Formats: sequence, C-alpha cells, structure tokens
Amino acid sequence: MNCSLDALLGGRLTSLPMSRWLSLIALVAVTGAHAGPPVSAEEDAGRYMAEKRLVDRIEQVRVQMGVGATRVANKASELVMTAMGSLGVPYRRGGSSADTGFDCSGFVKAMYEQTVGFILPRRANEQAAATQKIDKQDLQPGDLVFFNTLRRTFSHVGIYVGDNKFIHSPKPGAQVRVEDMAVPYWAARFDGARRVPMPAAQATAAAD
Repeated sequence: MNCSLDALLGGRLTSLPMSRWLSLIALVAVTGAHAGPPVSAEEDAGRYMAEKRLVDRIEQVRVQMGVGATRVANKASELVMTAMGSLGVPYRRGGSSADTGFDCSGFVKAMYEQTVGFILPRRANEQAAATQKIDKQDLQPGDLVFFNTLRRTFSHVGIYVGDNKFIHSPKPGAQVRVEDMAVPYWAARFDGARRVPMPAAQATAAAD
C-alpha cells in the first residue's frame, strides 16, 4: 500500500479565516495533564501563538508538493483542520463525539471517520496495532503519535499536526489542545509513530 496521509497538506488549511483560527486558539484550556505536564498561563499563551504560525509553514510544504498528490493532500488538510476545529472540546472517558466530549482514542477515531472514512479500532493500543509503524523523523501531518502515560505502552494517542506538535484530548477536566512533543514530559513518554493507510477508493483516485 503506497498511498497514505504523508506530509501532504492541501490549500484548504490556509483558506480558514484568521479570525476563526484565533478563536480556535482561544478555546484551548490552560490545564495540567495526565497526559501532560502543568504549564503556566504565560507559557500556554506563547505556545498557542506559535501554533498560529503553523499555517504559514504548512502552506510552504503544500507549495512544494507535486500535482499528483493533491487529492491525498486535501484529505490530510481536512483531517488536520477538523481536528483543530475540536480545540476546546472537553475530555470525556469513553467519549467519541464533539457533542459529548472525547477521550484520546475516541478523538482520533472520530477525526479519521469524519474526514478520511477509515474506521480505526476504539482503544489506543489497538489503533497502534492496526496502523503502519514509521520512524519519528518521518512523521507527517495526519500521522498518529503514541505515549506511555499510564505505565503501559500505547496508553495515549494524538494526531501529529506538524512542526513537532500534536493535537489530543488529554485527561478528565481538560480539553482538546495542541502540545509540543519536545516538552520533556512528552519526549520521555513517546512510544512510537504510526501512519494510517488511506482507503483503497481514495488511493485509486489520488493516483489518477
């Protein structure tokens, strides 16, 4: 299977109005983590202002892409933007919808079903087993990143959005937010990266 959500981001990402982008950032909670270290309000604000600049960097990647990858790129863009649109949705154990809240694996499963049409298993460790292992240096937006946050492998999962950042639903009392994988808490708990294969019908269309 050669087609996947590689480092491909389409133009849809940059079509999001800046006012909406800023409003999404404003929804992010300033909380500690179960999946995540505590941060100050000042640190949190600086982190999310940096996230705003991801738009420009992602657009640079898109411009460098070949024409043949456009359809796959648009799907990757849609996935990332749909995930970003869930910033601020509260954590709920066993949750899998924006209306009621997400847990980490429910968030990932919902994003892929809504935008890619790929049905992932429900639990984080099952999602790791059902997807393609990749090296950390090969991570591209739309890939999955896994962490050991409960003293067991693949106990937490998020979606990589680029620039060493990922989006996830962290813990009870917290909300969907973006994190930096370089933060010591996450770096020490990183468990591996996975790539979700694109459904066959979309792979065929992308190759046309």
